[in-house]
Amino acid sequence: MSEILAYVRGPATITMATVSNDVPDAEPTKRRTAPPAAVPVTNTINPAPLGLIAFGLTTFVLSCYNAGIWGIQVGSPPNVIVGLAVFYGGLAQFIAGQWEFAAGNTFGATAFTSYGAFWLAYSAILIPWFGVIDAYETAPAHTKNIDPALGIFLLAWAMFTFFMWFGTFKSNIAFCLLFFFLTLTFVLLSISEFKRGNLIGNRVKRAGGFIGILTALIAWYIGLARLLTPELSYITLPLGDLGRKHLDLE
Repeated sequence: MSEILAYVRGPATITMATVSNDVPDAEPTKRRTAPPAAVPVTNTINPAPLGLIAFGLTTFVLSCYNAGIWGIQVGSPPNVIVGLAVFYGGLAQFIAGQWEFAAGNTFGATAFTSYGAFWLAYSAILIPWFGVIDAYETAPAHTKNIDPALGIFLLAWAMFTFFMWFGTFKSNIAFCLLFFFLTLTFVLLSISEFKRGNLIGNRVKRAGGFIGILTALIAWYIGLARLLTPELSYITLPLGDLGRKHLDLE
C-alpha cells in the first residue's frame, strides 16, 4: 500500500494527514545492468622456444648423419629421423607457428610453419607409404632423376631461407647467424644431391652436415635464451641486439 501525504489547512496551522490508497503499486521499473567489463587478454605464452628447440634437435640428428660422425657412414639411410621429423620438427614446430599467428607475430609464424612443413614434407619422402622414392625406382628410365629432384627440393628451401634472412637484419646477431648458416646448409646439401655418387658429392654433404650441426646449436641457443627468462632462471643468454626491440620470431 502506498501512502499519499496530504496537507490539511486548519484555522491557524497546517497539519499533515496520511491518506491510504488502495490502488496497488505500479510494477517497479526493471533495473538495467551494464554488461560485465571485458577481461583483458595477455599473451603469457611464448611459442618461440618450442619451435626453435624442435627445429634444432631435428636438424642436429639429421646433420650428424650427413656429417658421417659417431660411426655413421656418409650416405647411410636417415630413416631414424622420420619420427622426429613428423612429430617434433614437423608437427610441434608447425603448431608453434600457428600460436605465433594467434599472437600476431608474422615473421615467427611464417618461419615456424614453413620449417615445420619442411620436416613433414621431408619425412613424406622417406616414408614408403607415400611412394615418392618408389615412383623413381620402379621406372628404370627415371631412376637417375631422383638425385637432381632432391637437389631441386633442397635448393628451393635454400632460396626461401635466404629471403627470410633479410628479415633478421634488425633483430639480433644470433638470428642473423641462424638463417645465414641454415641457408648455407641447404645450399651444400642441394649441391651434394646434384653430385651424388662421387667423391665431391660426399665431401660437400659432410660439409653440409657440419654446418647443419652448427645451425642446430645456434637454434638451441636462441631457444634457451627465450626460455631462460629472469622470472624462471638466474642465467640469461645474450643474443646481440641489433636495434629492433620486438622481433616477430620472439
